[in-house]
Amino acid sequence: MVRTRIVGAALAALAVAGVVTVSSASAQSDVAGAHKPKGPIVIGHRGASGYRPEHTLAAYELAARTGADYVEPDLVSTKDGVLVARHENEIGGTTDVAAKPEFAGRKTTKVVDGASITGWFTEDFTLAELKTLRAKERIPEIRPRNTLYDGRYEVPTLQEVIDLTRRLSRELGRDIGIYPETKHPTYFQDIKLALEPKLVDVLNRNGLNRHNAKVYVQSFEVANLKELRKSLRVPLVQLINSSGAPYDFVKAGDKRTYSDLVTPDGLREIRTYAHGVGAAKDRIIPRNAQGFLQSPTTLVRDAHTRGLIVHAWTFRNENAFLPADFRTSTDPAAYGRAFEEYAKFYATGLDGVFADNPDTAVEARSTR
Repeated sequence: MVRTRIVGAALAALAVAGVVTVSSASAQSDVAGAHKPKGPIVIGHRGASGYRPEHTLAAYELAARTGADYVEPDLVSTKDGVLVARHENEIGGTTDVAAKPEFAGRKTTKVVDGASITGWFTEDFTLAELKTLRAKERIPEIRPRNTLYDGRYEVPTLQEVIDLTRRLSRELGRDIGIYPETKHPTYFQDIKLALEPKLVDVLNRNGLNRHNAKVYVQSFEVANLKELRKSLRVPLVQLINSSGAPYDFVKAGDKRTYSDLVTPDGLREIRTYAHGVGAAKDRIIPRNAQGFLQSPTTLVRDAHTRGLIVHAWTFRNENAFLPADFRTSTDPAAYGRAFEEYAKFYATGLDGVFADNPDTAVEARSTR
């Protein structure tokens, strides 16, 4: 197995180079104790994916070492029912599978959440087969430096992520949480590889299915969160996209959209099965047609009024992702004025941020 430990000398070199800001900042626990932070929590979005290929143990470790309170593994299933961390079940863009002649025949076209997608899919590979692949940078045109690490890291299992956070919690002297997302739950249920029983089983086996465990579970769908509420004691988070509707609603003919879920009535319903919402940033501070920030919405206040926490996604340092207000040039890969964006969003009173560059989020939190 490829070792992914980030040694102190390497981290120090990153700091000297100005790539990361090393911080020991930590958050306290939640709604019922273990998750309530001193300030907004910082979630390493797919790890420290601004610095390493996403969803690798190296990315998760670097996220923790640079101050993240939680790391976020997106979960999909292998053919033999093991939960692994990938942003999508299609892995052509995040692994070297296309370069493996032995898997050329696995390339296929599938319909996932109503969209036709061509590529290679985790559910067509056993864990042993997936372990022969290596991760690569998903957006090399924006993050060319990350391509240096292409081919170095395996696709990790959820258990490996948990083992890593436990080791780092001991080493760093602070509890590193996990914030898993169930990806395409209806799709995986339909192909008889439901994610939820496996997730519950892994949390149970690791003693993490308890109210004070440093764990959140999130989903863009609704029905699976309602089902998980029956068996999980950890906080659940309803993800809210900037547009569209939960796929389980679409499949069931339910006409409600994500916009309906953030109305007062929608938030009241969410409170019956979840502890919070994970909202696209535009739901909190929208942008105009030119990409400039407008006035904040009432979402944070409305959610708090109904006893819900609010975590926002996704914060990234590059001009390509920043509001026009804070871009420094037309170079999409260059860093913009990310601290100013954080200041605007922290001022809304939100409870946490998903960040590709966790050190930036932690630094912004320390100076707000």
